[in-house]
Amino acid sequence: MPATRAIILAGGRGTRLRPYTTTIPKPLMPVGDRPILDVVLRQLRHFGFGRVTIVTGHLAELIEAYTGDGSRYGLQVDYYREDEALGTVGALALLGGLDEPFLVLNGDVLTDLDYRALVDGHRASDAVATIATSTQDVQIPLGVMHFEDEGDDTRVTNYLEKPKLHYQASMGVYCFDPAILEHIEPGVRLDFPDLVLRLVAAGSLVQASRSEAFWLDIGRVDDYEQAQRDFERLYERLLPGGAPAAAAAPADDSAT
Repeated sequence: MPATRAIILAGGRGTRLRPYTTTIPKPLMPVGDRPILDVVLRQLRHFGFGRVTIVTGHLAELIEAYTGDGSRYGLQVDYYREDEALGTVGALALLGGLDEPFLVLNGDVLTDLDYRALVDGHRASDAVATIATSTQDVQIPLGVMHFEDEGDDTRVTNYLEKPKLHYQASMGVYCFDPAILEHIEPGVRLDFPDLVLRLVAAGSLVQASRSEAFWLDIGRVDDYEQAQRDFERLYERLLPGGAPAAAAAPADDSAT
């Protein structure tokens, strides 16, 4: 099977991680001994991806200088720099060359998900989009009441103390067929939820791939601190085959 193309979304401002992301783009925030982007690129190479396009925006020059042409990862890396924010999916219509199923993932996700298995499962289905999902528990820190409305009275029918809710949450990792590009207007801002709703409304098959893989979205300061602890504990799972610390050094200027 030919190497699949991956698109890494790395253009966000990371406002929830300020002040860290004022001078460092979120994908270059360090976890353990390396930036999270380094982890993602090494994982993609491990799972047989050959070409990676990184969509940049905020502090784009730092990401481009760090990653270079991707040769030190054994990857072909190119870039699409957004002059204006196009949302989480708008840039896909402007990339070109997306004529086979392709992987899209956020540049700040820490996971040991098998990206190759996700793509293979997508190819074997009739879906135009496959969304990797993870079971997430949400603890409500309050007593929650259920009511039965009868006229002016509200009768309590149940009382749950600090209930825990369970959801299937998007992991920020997707596999798409080229057909989804018909639903994205070039140059117009569009986010993933809106694209998914457009596909569903059009009658296209959008499927979930439920995963038990480790997953952490590094979007808030608490999540980032948790990532530091989890990275050391799960180092071998997150970096299959291991990787020397020296390999995480920034690329030479000549690489760009």
